[in-house]
Amino acid sequence: QALLVESGGGLVQPGGSLRLSCAPSGFTSVNFAIGWFRQAPGKEREGVSCISVGGKTTNYPDSVKGRFTISRDNDKNTVYLQMTSLRPEDTAVYYCAVDWRAPSGFCTLTKSHYDFWGQGTQVTVSS
Repeated sequence: QALLVESGGGLVQPGGSLRLSCAPSGFTSVNFAIGWFRQAPGKEREGVSCISVGGKTTNYPDSVKGRFTISRDNDKNTVYLQMTSLRPEDTAVYYCAVDWRAPSGFCTLTKSHYDFWGQGTQVTVSS
């Protein structure tokens, strides 16, 4: 059974850092674009980062640009989201997802492109 497993969430003070991991089980992520999304209580799920097959293309919304970095380690079959300078407004459940149909070199922050989702990991930024 194919699964996506996120990990690395937790409680961090404002200005702190966390690294989230997205590890597929039952398939390899190497051949697919991967996105990171987040959903805060009462808000829509929003894209915060994506990475194309091969890793040449990444995208970020302005709200996290310069603070979040997505990367992939194909040997470990894992995609990471490094988050720095965290703010209280970054508090949310973070999900990774697979875009099965994205062509090489392409990724999008549009959640309707993503078909397969992990269970999420909670990130709380608070003093």
